[in-house]
Amino acid sequence: MRDYVVEHLGDRDAVLIVDDTGFLKKGVRSAGVQRQYSGTAGRTENCQIGVFLAYATGRGRTLIDRRLYLPTSWTDDRERCRRAGIDGAVGFGTKVAMAKAMVRRAIAEKIPFGWVTADAAYGYSKGWRFELEQADVFHVMATTRHDTVVTRWSIDHPVHDLFPGLPRQKWKRRSCGEGAHGRRIFDWARVEVRLWHREDRRHWVLARRSVSRPEEISYYIAYCPAETTLDELIRIAGSRWAVEECFQTAKQECGLDDYQVRRYPGWHRHMTLAMAAHACLTVLRARELDTDKAETDPPSSSTSASPRSDA
Repeated sequence: MRDYVVEHLGDRDAVLIVDDTGFLKKGVRSAGVQRQYSGTAGRTENCQIGVFLAYATGRGRTLIDRRLYLPTSWTDDRERCRRAGIDGAVGFGTKVAMAKAMVRRAIAEKIPFGWVTADAAYGYSKGWRFELEQADVFHVMATTRHDTVVTRWSIDHPVHDLFPGLPRQKWKRRSCGEGAHGRRIFDWARVEVRLWHREDRRHWVLARRSVSRPEEISYYIAYCPAETTLDELIRIAGSRWAVEECFQTAKQECGLDDYQVRRYPGWHRHMTLAMAAHACLTVLRARELDTDKAETDPPSSSTSASPRSDA
């Protein structure tokens, strides 16, 4: 399925986006189910949590990897795992660990992409950001105001302390893309940190301030080429919302959350099938928008010229 997506949508400037979504469930037998916070519901519910990797390009966005999160209430009970089809080799893994594994797999499979982004639940991990940097993977990761960075003044400088004294002209009002209610417009600024690095790379802390409520500020940590502009960092930060669109359309149009399987293998099979359907719809839509390639039949996977072979 990933080969199919790369063949038809592959782009060296694509963004890999990590996020999770909840699946509300009744009972206690479905693999990974327990009372846990679900961002989908906005509260603690009896649910399963799936961690996903989305692939976003200018021609479309779709999901290319998935893993079911297993809380310790499951991994500590091997008999319960056995009944749910969870192999003995599958142990506990944090959601960040799952995100790392999926991005590593994308790199190993030579999926063409330029950036990685994620919300603060993942971006707050200094260990993961360091791993991406060591692999020279450019990223714009959301984080919390409590995160710290290395500056010329401190090795533990809180990100929220970098912006109060910033001159007004350093803040730029920009849109970071279309949202459910129109263009998402904020005031943005960036401050360079980690001044000891290779000459062709930069580290930035990016701040996004609400126009109507200036006290509401979100933060991002960026690692990127030296010539990267503020507008480009804003675009990458804003692209994270593409995964929410993927969840919404995959659930509404492809049955991503419409299943009754309880076992661990069945969950992954269902997700793969729904993701394949979503990928096909995404490719068809891209073809329709490209009048030179418009067609009525689903595109085959045997096209000879693929982005991967071009690379």
